[in-house]
Amino acid sequence: MKIARRIRMTSTIPTASMSDIIFNLLLFFMVTSIFKTEEGLQIQLPRAKSGTEAQQQQLIHIWADRFSRISINDKLVRIEHIQGIIASRLEENRGLIIAFNVDNRTKYKLVSDIMEQLKEANAINVTFTSVYESD
Repeated sequence: MKIARRIRMTSTIPTASMSDIIFNLLLFFMVTSIFKTEEGLQIQLPRAKSGTEAQQQQLIHIWADRFSRISINDKLVRIEHIQGIIASRLEENRGLIIAFNVDNRTKYKLVSDIMEQLKEANAINVTFTSVYESD
């Protein structure tokens, strides 16, 4: 007796629209998801007095270059003398502003030492100058 063989159908999953389904699911989850944003601390920043320039007699420029040379108002000084120079100028004018100009290749130890000298001279109005870079 001969047994008749059945013709077996091969089943395949249609993959033509699979990418559309995945894209729609991805789009659905992206639209319905909530992205958490960090809020940070609630602080109020101080307002700046823009538009007013300091007068020359109220300003001291301290320059430091990558060769560890220090200049105060275009005169080369040693780091040990900074405290005395700044303290004597602050006795004359308490509203003195110190503009600190440092080369970006200067070692941080030099900057730290100068800041320590300024702190010992009780200099409180110290500004760091920089160049504005636009995008």
